[in-house]
Amino acid sequence: MTVTRRHLLVLPLVLAMAACSSTTQEGATGVKRKQLLLLPSAQVDAMSLESYKGELGKAQQAGKLNTDKANLERIRVIADRLVPHVATFRQDALQWQWEVNLETRDELNAYCAPGGKIMFFTGIITKLRLTDDEIAAIMGHEIAHALREHGRERMSTAYAQQTGMSLLAVLGNVTAENMALLETAAQVGLTLPHSRGQEAEADIVGLELMARAGYNPAAAISLWEKMGQANGAGGPAFMSTHPSGTQRIDGINSLLPRVNPLYQAARSSLGKLPPRIIPRT
Repeated sequence: MTVTRRHLLVLPLVLAMAACSSTTQEGATGVKRKQLLLLPSAQVDAMSLESYKGELGKAQQAGKLNTDKANLERIRVIADRLVPHVATFRQDALQWQWEVNLETRDELNAYCAPGGKIMFFTGIITKLRLTDDEIAAIMGHEIAHALREHGRERMSTAYAQQTGMSLLAVLGNVTAENMALLETAAQVGLTLPHSRGQEAEADIVGLELMARAGYNPAAAISLWEKMGQANGAGGPAFMSTHPSGTQRIDGINSLLPRVNPLYQAARSSLGKLPPRIIPRT
């Protein structure tokens, strides 16, 4: 069979459509977008774990890992309350080897690597003077990224784009100047909006997680207000991978009527300490 130019252009689209699925259940907040997941989950998880272990090793060697015992215990207790509710979105996440670590760094940052590896930097807690509810908002947001496998999705999108660009180059009729324009268009029209969409999804799922764990979802608003004050006005949201502070807060406000009943129900049932899920070292 002769492979035509049309066949070559259609092939990546067919493969992409075949790889579209969703990593999570909808929950009460209704995240149900199909995702492009070309790369195997195990491969991405292994790469992420290697990177995470490397970061732990560097922090340990520098004497900056888990030295703030009070805040370390705070974030581990919060994780103990949040993690059981990941089953709302994906049951298999209960079997992840969850752990929480705290690195002494001034950066306003935290993340959750695939497989439940949570890292906070002391700067985000101390500089913003975070309450437990605000820490839960950050942690829920970062856990949501892991549940939705946003890292795997970004890698798959980059892979698909690279494949598509390579095919165009092989087929000819695309000058170096046009190729650069196509790459810019792909970044502005696909990569950046898509990343903003992932951030919005993490806000939505994270808000439900914290509400189900009995943390006040309204604290997500005060958190992002603090982040906005710390980071300044920043650039326009159109050229950012994150929604603007105003957009983010508006989105959270629109979701509060849905998650507040979950929060109230959780508060009424909180009568004892949750079982320890995060290992203490």
